[in-house]
Amino acid sequence: MKIIAASAHSAGAEGQNVLELANDADPLVQNLADVARIDLHFPKFTDGRAYSQARLLRQRLKFAGEIRATGDVLIDQLVQMARCGFDVAVLREGVDVADAQRQFDRFHAFYQGDVAHPLPHFRDAA
Repeated sequence: MKIIAASAHSAGAEGQNVLELANDADPLVQNLADVARIDLHFPKFTDGRAYSQARLLRQRLKFAGEIRATGDVLIDQLVQMARCGFDVAVLREGVDVADAQRQFDRFHAFYQGDVAHPLPHFRDAA
């Protein structure tokens, strides 16, 4: 997962077709044909609807473009964001990118499957 500081985030990147999807929007009714990036917003860290949207975009809609987490993104949520299908997370102001990246060193494997590795860990070993 790519992690960027809030100051480096541009809402509508030059030359990209970016869709900013509201938390209450249904991804199933969106036209994603020419969309290169989808920004999913976390209005506060306790609102997890963007996790469901990311998983739906990846698994059911087979969206292959970039999914970016914006808003109230905490570093302890980054691993779960990656497992749900996010490619990029935009950190809040004042959060160190290096501290955030270290979150991925804490967990080396997961028993449950996820978007990137749908089989559970015990099935991978068989």
